Amino acid sequence: MKSSTLKAAAIGLFASAFIMGCEDNHAEEAGERIDEAVTDVQNKVEDTCEEVKEGVNAEETNC
Repeated sequence: MKSSTLKAAAIGLFASAFIMGCEDNHAEEAGERIDEAVTDVQNKVEDTCEEVKEGVNAEETNC
């Protein structure tokens, strides 16, 4: 089941990238928005990790 879901997601991703590539500059803008979203999520995960470590008085608070 995981395999078919993963295949469907991959096909959808490539199809949407192909369709967006046919339009002017939309693929680049979409890529930039995805990069920004990934960076935001990474920062939130790191902040949460540091808060948890501070909450348990860990010696090392960096994640």
